[in-house]
Amino acid sequence: MNPVAANDTIMQEITIDGTAERIFQALTNPEERLKWWGGPGARFKLTDFESDLRSGGKWIMHAESSGRLVTIRGEYREIIRPRLLVFTWLPDWYENATESLVRWDLDEQNGVTTVRLTHSGLITEASRESHRGWPQIVGWLKAYVE
Repeated sequence: MNPVAANDTIMQEITIDGTAERIFQALTNPEERLKWWGGPGARFKLTDFESDLRSGGKWIMHAESSGRLVTIRGEYREIIRPRLLVFTWLPDWYENATESLVRWDLDEQNGVTTVRLTHSGLITEASRESHRGWPQIVGWLKAYVE
């Protein structure tokens, strides 16, 4: 589950024994996301998630990360339930952060779903380095759904 980085993009793919609808729900429902985003002993633990799940809708999440509070916010760009979720991503944990784009593609075959995460627009080495946690996050999602 090592992420693949190409220029300004990090890609992560995983297979989850669960339907695309179930995974989409875990990604988008605030109550569910609070249950899985930050597993036991994690250095990043979600504490609050608010979401207006519609194209153009805003979202914001707060988390504890390595002993400090951080905020990430964005806007939904494309939603095709249960196959695609695209949103902007703007973290506050490093100086001069720029907005990037997160895309979740869900491809279900016989109740098993290939989940492909693509995080693009990470234009600096600092931004790419600060987003190396995606393998852990998709692992939490897998553990939660299965």
